Amino acid sequence: MTSWNRLRRFTERVLRMSNIAVIGLGAMGRPIARNLLRAGYDVVVWNRSDGPADELVAAGARRAASVAEAMHSPVVFSILADDRAVAETFIDSGVLAQAPGGTVHVNLATVSAGLARRAGAAHAEHGVGYVAAPVFGRAPVAEAGALNILAAGEQGLIDRVQPLFDVIGSRTWRLGDRPEQANIVKILGNYLIACAIQSLGEAVSLAEGAGVDSGQFVELLSSTLFPGAVYNGYGSMIAERRYQPPGFTTVLGRKDLHLALDAANDHDIPLPIGELLRTVFDQAIADGRGADDWAVIAEQQPR
Repeated sequence: MTSWNRLRRFTERVLRMSNIAVIGLGAMGRPIARNLLRAGYDVVVWNRSDGPADELVAAGARRAASVAEAMHSPVVFSILADDRAVAETFIDSGVLAQAPGGTVHVNLATVSAGLARRAGAAHAEHGVGYVAAPVFGRAPVAEAGALNILAAGEQGLIDRVQPLFDVIGSRTWRLGDRPEQANIVKILGNYLIACAIQSLGEAVSLAEGAGVDSGQFVELLSSTLFPGAVYNGYGSMIAERRYQPPGFTTVLGRKDLHLALDAANDHDIPLPIGELLRTVFDQAIADGRGADDWAVIAEQQPR
C-alpha cells in the first residue's frame, strides 16, 4: 500500500470516527453530548422531546430526524431510562436492521442483565457492535467529564470507543467480554448506595433521638470512618431533610433495587437487606415521595 493510500484511509477513519450520535438527552445525556462537542466531535442528537435537542443544536450539534437516522453514525451512545425504553427504541423497533455494518452502539443506561444479553444477541444478529457502559456519577460529574465508566463487551469494540470514553470519563473499568457483566456491577453499586442510605437514616434518627446534632454527626462520619461521596452527600441530605432537586429519584432507585433482587433470584443468592429496602421504597412512593431524591427513604425511619 502506498503512503498516499495509507494516509487516505487514515483520514477517512478519523473523519468517520469524528461523527457520534447521542440518543437520550436527559440529565446525563445532555452533558455527555456537550463534552463530545467541546472535544471537537461532530455530534448527532435525538430525543423524544425537542427541547433538550434544541439546546444542543444551538451549541453545534446536528439533529437526527429519527433513531434510524442516528444509527447511521459509526458510534452511537444511548442513555435511556430503563429496560422498556431500550427494548422499544433499539430491539423491537427494527432500527438495527437498518444500521450500517460496523456501527457500534454503546448503551450507557442501567438495565437488567437479561436485557443486556438480549440486546447483545440482537445487535450481533444485524452486524452491529454492542458495548454495555453504565456509569457511576451524577449530572455534575458528567458535566465535568469525570464519570467512572463500567465497560463490558468485545474488547476490540471497547478499544474503538475508548477515545470517546476518555472525553466523558475519568476512568474506564473493563469488566469482561459479556455486556451483562457491566450492568451487574452497576446494579450492585446502586444496591450498596441504597443500603448506605437506609443505614444512614437509621443512625441519624438515633443520633437525633439522643440529642446529637445530625449535621455534625454526618460530618464526623464522612471525615473519619466513611470518607467519600456517598456518606458525605447523602448523609448531608438526610441531616438537612433536603430531597429536592433530585439527583436520582426514588422511582429510579426502586427500579434499580428490583434489578438487584431479580439478579439475586437468577443466581439463587438471597439479599435480606434488599427485601427490607423493597418495603421501604414502596412505602416512600406510596407516601408521594417518588419524585424526590432517593435519599428520602430515610424519612421512613421515625425521627
